[in-house]
Amino acid sequence: MKVATFSIAGERRVGVVDVDNQSVAPFDIPVDQALSGVLALLRRNGPGMPRTLSPVPLAQVEIEAPIPLPARNIFCVGKNYYEHAHEFARSGFDSSAGAGAIPQHPIIFSKVPESVVATHSNVLIDPSISIAIDYEAELAVIIGKGGRGISKAEAYDHVWGYTIVNDVTARDLQGKYSQWLIGKSQDTFCPMGPWAITKDELDLENASVRCFVNDDLRQNSKISLLIFDIPTIISTLSQGITLKPGDIIATGTPVGVGIGFDPPKYLKAGDIVRVEIDGIGTLENRIVERVQ
Repeated sequence: MKVATFSIAGERRVGVVDVDNQSVAPFDIPVDQALSGVLALLRRNGPGMPRTLSPVPLAQVEIEAPIPLPARNIFCVGKNYYEHAHEFARSGFDSSAGAGAIPQHPIIFSKVPESVVATHSNVLIDPSISIAIDYEAELAVIIGKGGRGISKAEAYDHVWGYTIVNDVTARDLQGKYSQWLIGKSQDTFCPMGPWAITKDELDLENASVRCFVNDDLRQNSKISLLIFDIPTIISTLSQGITLKPGDIIATGTPVGVGIGFDPPKYLKAGDIVRVEIDGIGTLENRIVERVQ
């Protein structure tokens, strides 16, 4: 099932997407609950999904991020594809490179909730703050059942579904501060969407993640090539941290980011970044220079 958060007639709703018919059927839930987007479904008591109302054309709604304002920071995993780990270690921006290109354990950082924007929203860049803006196409996991000390064997029981994230990064800020929060959490630096899917919709063994900049294919990899798979990531995070329904985990980006080219291919105003994941859909955003 594909589930979208969207606005229609000034109200935020959540509904089931029918891609073939280009429509969305709103769930019959109160408007005040729908304000949290897909999170409203994860907070419901009782089994199954709520009933749906009559579908409306997608052309008549504004698609929002699946969880427009996450309750907590987005958890992110760094250097989680082998070839990307090597390209990043060579870049000069990797503060962990001294321990080797391939991490021995998952590298975890986060992005603040306020950095989330929807598909077709602008990613705003400010040259007075950063001149090295990069893209990172990623599969994101949405936690459905909370827990602490989750084993790898039980990890998928805690997954509700998936979405797409573009982990936009200011590389110069990443290097300047020797940590990743500021460079990753600039306003609008977490495009998410276009919608979420339930976990049964995604073929993790065969699905690929791709990133295009102005129709130029930059990244293309199987999700199954993650260094640390989803159960390992969930188990690692939950050792001492209680995961909660609605937590979002970006699982890492493959080789082909801008910093990996010589010279680097940073994003500039007017660029259009498109991220695709088989079984989910397409997340597309334009890069726009912020007007002071």
